[in-house]
Amino acid sequence: MPRVRNFEKSKDFKGSIIRLFKSLNNYKYLLIFSLILAFTSAILALIAPNKLSNLTDVITEGITINIDEHKINEIITDPNIPDIDKIKLNEIMSMNTSYEDILKNMPESIYNKIKPSINMNKIKTLTIMLGSLYIISALFSYIQSILMTIISNNYAKSLRRKISFKINKLPLSYFDKYETGDILSRVTNDIDTVSQNMNQSISSLVSSITLFIGSIIMMFVTNYIMALTAIVSSLVGFMFMAVLLKKSQKYFIQRQVELGNLNGYIEEIYSSHSVVKAYNATNLSNDEFNKLNKKLYSCNKNSQFLSGLMQPIMGFVGNLGYVVVCVVGAILVMNNIISFGVIVAFMIYVRLFTNPLSQIAQAMTSLQTTAASAERVFELLDEKEMSNEDNLTLSLDKNSINGNIEFKNVKFGYDLDKTIIKNFSANVKSGDKIAIVGPTGAGKTTMVNLLMKFYEINSGDIIIDNKSIKTLKRECIHNLFIMVLQDTWLFEGSIRDNIKFNKENVTDEQIWSALKTVGIDHFIKTLPGGLDYVLTDSDSISVGEKQLLTIARGMIEDAPFLILDEATSNVDTRTEELVSRAMDKLTKGRTSFIIAHRLSTIKNADLILVMKDGNIIEQGNHDELIAKNGFYAELYNSQFQN
Repeated sequence: MPRVRNFEKSKDFKGSIIRLFKSLNNYKYLLIFSLILAFTSAILALIAPNKLSNLTDVITEGITINIDEHKINEIITDPNIPDIDKIKLNEIMSMNTSYEDILKNMPESIYNKIKPSINMNKIKTLTIMLGSLYIISALFSYIQSILMTIISNNYAKSLRRKISFKINKLPLSYFDKYETGDILSRVTNDIDTVSQNMNQSISSLVSSITLFIGSIIMMFVTNYIMALTAIVSSLVGFMFMAVLLKKSQKYFIQRQVELGNLNGYIEEIYSSHSVVKAYNATNLSNDEFNKLNKKLYSCNKNSQFLSGLMQPIMGFVGNLGYVVVCVVGAILVMNNIISFGVIVAFMIYVRLFTNPLSQIAQAMTSLQTTAASAERVFELLDEKEMSNEDNLTLSLDKNSINGNIEFKNVKFGYDLDKTIIKNFSANVKSGDKIAIVGPTGAGKTTMVNLLMKFYEINSGDIIIDNKSIKTLKRECIHNLFIMVLQDTWLFEGSIRDNIKFNKENVTDEQIWSALKTVGIDHFIKTLPGGLDYVLTDSDSISVGEKQLLTIARGMIEDAPFLILDEATSNVDTRTEELVSRAMDKLTKGRTSFIIAHRLSTIKNADLILVMKDGNIIEQGNHDELIAKNGFYAELYNSQFQN
């Protein structure tokens, strides 16, 4: 399907552009020099037509016989020409004969005086000067293009570096607020848009404005009649094009809407293709597709037809200017108001006047897109960061930690006026297996996020081995935990690299031992290359196998605390048994926190915390809670009802 690029408008165009240029402060000298080169290149391009006009006049004079009244008076007063030849010239000029007859009967002494003579020295000088102007102009344009490329690429590099550091400082709440695709778009597409458009638009805008204003000035300086002729003829064409653009705009908008409708329908149908086939709805889906396709075809036809007229109209505007300049110029030449070279100069000025208008329009559109993209990047860079922890000096050694955790009257809410965790307290002893259960939205995962210091608690405290997490850096706390989540994460790389992720000095023997412990070593041996096998998105590895690999990664991490967040929710019953056995081995000797919807997986937990509306309403082991016949028993029995 064709892709349509949406040119998003900036919320604050002026503010975004000002901030963009301020952020280019490190490159200001290169940028200024580049813009000066662009300006100078345009000025040289404006000077060149006048020199070409002079060159044309010199050549014209060198190949044209001049017998005007001034030349005749000069001949008559020349003492070197015999009187008899002068008398004969007067007789010839008084006769009503053609130009060719005058030249044929003209005395030789007079013909030698007026015959064509090209001034080669002057032509050589003008040619060298004209060639130098064009070469220097092209050279300046080339250099400024290189400089702008360097500036834009370095600026994009610095933005990516800033965002990379920024993302590591953003709280988890930011990633909850924005979709992953939106964040990735800011990091990739928006920065690329800023870089590319800045490279193409800024210097183009400077040179186009210079050419546009300069060509108008040069035309009026050269001849105001020709200037008015060229400008009026060009503006008539542009007015017609503006009307056409306004008329076509609705078709472009409608095309994007219809394209979105068609893409959405295609995605919906093909993602559920088996259901469509099962219900014999192929004809129905084809009919709907044809309706949407015809609407898109109609919009495409109208929009592409009108947009296709832009180039011919631009050519028509230019050609119309050339024709009018030639006609009016010829009349002025016949009346000795201008020389032939002026016509040549004005034909170039017409092009220098018309082309910048479209370039300025394109540059302004690019600047709008640049401002919108820069705004999105700046919004990310302006996001509130996690609190600075440079003043925290306490730390815990994971190799010598006891493993006790205490929650003391913990309160937390994503918004200050909406508390999710309300006065939560619990004591967890070293080596305990703690299960946290409850309905969706009860605060189970939030508890873990607070424990990992992904969020700052509103009040209360969490104590790890008699040390408040408020006095410990996040990196220190993260180093104490192994996490196995519901969504398995394996990057594109070898099995070995995935297992020893961010760990050094890990031997293959240790990796095979971890794989054997979780019961996936045989599967790895069947893969080509074993530990060297490279995982990609196209691999047909089951969810359960991926989960077992993440558990093996946790064993290599070998931290004193373990968090299992619904680690078996995406696997089938048989695979759940394998994953559960692997998790049991992983939890051995560690203080473990297990969040699970399937209550069958936490029956052997030392302590089960039953949460509802942010509070612990029941706690105890499985048998005790079943005996109470309370909320936990209700949840458990509901999963095993026939």
